[in-house]
Amino acid sequence: MKQPREKKLSSYDFSRSRRGEVDEPLTQAAALASLAVAIILANVTIIAAFVNSRGPGEVINCYLLSLAVADLLIGLCVVPLSVYPALIQKWVYGDLVCRLVGYLEVTLWAVTVYTFMWISVDRYLAVRKPLRYDTVQTKIRCQCWMALTWVSAAMMCCPPLLGFNQPTFDNDALVCLLDWKNMAAYSITLAVIILGPSVITIVYTYTYIFSMMKKLRSGEPMHDKETATALSEACANPSHIMSFVLVVMFCVSWAPFIMVRAYEGTTGNRASLVPHLHFVVFWLGVLNSVWKALVLVSLSPQFRLMLRILGFTLCCRHRARMQMELIGMDDD
Repeated sequence: MKQPREKKLSSYDFSRSRRGEVDEPLTQAAALASLAVAIILANVTIIAAFVNSRGPGEVINCYLLSLAVADLLIGLCVVPLSVYPALIQKWVYGDLVCRLVGYLEVTLWAVTVYTFMWISVDRYLAVRKPLRYDTVQTKIRCQCWMALTWVSAAMMCCPPLLGFNQPTFDNDALVCLLDWKNMAAYSITLAVIILGPSVITIVYTYTYIFSMMKKLRSGEPMHDKETATALSEACANPSHIMSFVLVVMFCVSWAPFIMVRAYEGTTGNRASLVPHLHFVVFWLGVLNSVWKALVLVSLSPQFRLMLRILGFTLCCRHRARMQMELIGMDDD
């Protein structure tokens, strides 16, 4: 009587373990597919809201539009290509596509970092020169800076694309990553060029912005009344807090991945503290492409107004025109 029962239990345990092995790839694939859909929907909405509200607006909107385009490319070209490999647990699209995915990841990441730097400079000028801000920061100048940012990032990150190193498919993270170990000098130089000026600029500009806000709240007297009034209006702009939260969210999202990669690069050992560590830290960073939309909705009254106009446009063109006239925007 005992022997058949033991045989039945062992068969049940085997089927349960096999079912767990099958469920895990399905769960990962479903999570990646959901992430891709969320990124695409969030950033298509952001882009549509900015494009639909054709009016004067703020210069910072050009930078936010650039961020949304970079995030949309991640949702279209990076995340979907990891869904099927998550199911079969291997890369099936060939070395060329793997190399392109790795190149896009680095390029779009560099574009995002540089864009945050330009946003911090824009917010700094709004506080540092409130009376001359409109003449110093124009949309044409902003668009030129963003075009230069995209071109320079694409060119700086292209050597791995030309075949100087081999891309690798991370079986844990389920994504193609460029192997930077064979190009240590280039990797360090690229990191210094991207992170060096960006981090220094962001820290300095936001330190100055928040120090000026503190002075205004403390009631510290200023010599020029006109400048004090303009400065008070500039500091009251919610874009300062919104942009700073965007930078903080980006750093928090990507910090675990950067620390894991730094640990592995310095020690030569693969970090395996918890199961699927690489999967969690990499896709947590990519999830930042969704958080940006939530931050904009929460902290930007102007963006919420743009969403309302977009909704009116989709539902009723006449009501959208009336709404734009009320806020002084041109619908033509």
